[in-house]
Amino acid sequence: MAVTSVYVTEELEPGAGLTEVDMCTLEINMKYEVIPSTVCSICLSFGLIYCFFGYRCFKMVMFFSGFMSGTASVLLLYHKEPVLDAQLGLETKTGIGLGVAVLCGLMTLLVSTMGLILSGLQLGALLSLATLAVVGQFHILTPVWVPASVVLAASIITAVLTLQWQKLFTIIYTAVFGATTVMLCLDYLVGMFMLPDQVYDMLCEVTLRPLCWFNWVITGICPVLSIIGVLVQWRFTAKGISHRQAAHKKQKPYAKKYRHRESVRKPPPHRRRRPPPLKRYTGDVLAPSYLQSLRERQMGTGSSTSSVSTITHTLIDFDFETGSMVPLTASSPVFTV
Repeated sequence: MAVTSVYVTEELEPGAGLTEVDMCTLEINMKYEVIPSTVCSICLSFGLIYCFFGYRCFKMVMFFSGFMSGTASVLLLYHKEPVLDAQLGLETKTGIGLGVAVLCGLMTLLVSTMGLILSGLQLGALLSLATLAVVGQFHILTPVWVPASVVLAASIITAVLTLQWQKLFTIIYTAVFGATTVMLCLDYLVGMFMLPDQVYDMLCEVTLRPLCWFNWVITGICPVLSIIGVLVQWRFTAKGISHRQAAHKKQKPYAKKYRHRESVRKPPPHRRRRPPPLKRYTGDVLAPSYLQSLRERQMGTGSSTSSVSTITHTLIDFDFETGSMVPLTASSPVFTV
């Protein structure tokens, strides 16, 4: 399906020349092509999912951010190297592009920090290019390093902000990217990719063609749909969800399994066991003076008085740990004749 904007020329008076009147008329030619229409419908569906459910599909967003960056890099390489583009066949170029794009997508899927950086760069590029395309309708943007510097600065700033506030700027990125995809699909169905041509002419320092009223209507879809997408995600679809908590929850089972395996593999560390406390009773330990007096009595040495005094004052270790000493014979002393 093609839509054209017609510039009508009319002759006012003979010999007065032609006067060009800019009259954008919407002429819809119902000529559908199978492959472009199918791709456009798929992209339109993905744009709506991105716009309203982007943060819920965080892993998918990270994969496609790397996928699109890899695809754009390969296409830029082919554009800058026409010899390489001419030497390679269509199948070879498609295979190389898909391989690089899938590798970049897997890298950003596994390393979320890299995916967030690329998402921030793409967000800054989209916002700055859309703004420059609108400004270019009223002012000439020359030289070429001016729009390029604006795009680069905006991309770096949004990448840093995305790393700082990951959830907020991921929601903004998905909403803006989804709204941009929907806008480009509608532009293809209505205006035959008029807006990408405007961006390309701006970067090539070509005078921009004026946009028709329906191009302005399609362009206005992007900011309106972006704001609606951010509000819907922040209030409903992304509320109470965090990609950091999800990653932390996934790491917990693996950590538990690893600890269990380590505990099974490694024997428990040897602990030095303390000996059980000894139970002591009266009479278990005798005082050395009592033993000495017994020896003297058996050998017949020593006086009876010293023996009596020794026996009377003989002490016993009643509690070894506390060191309390009590007399062995607290009753009447024993006399030997």
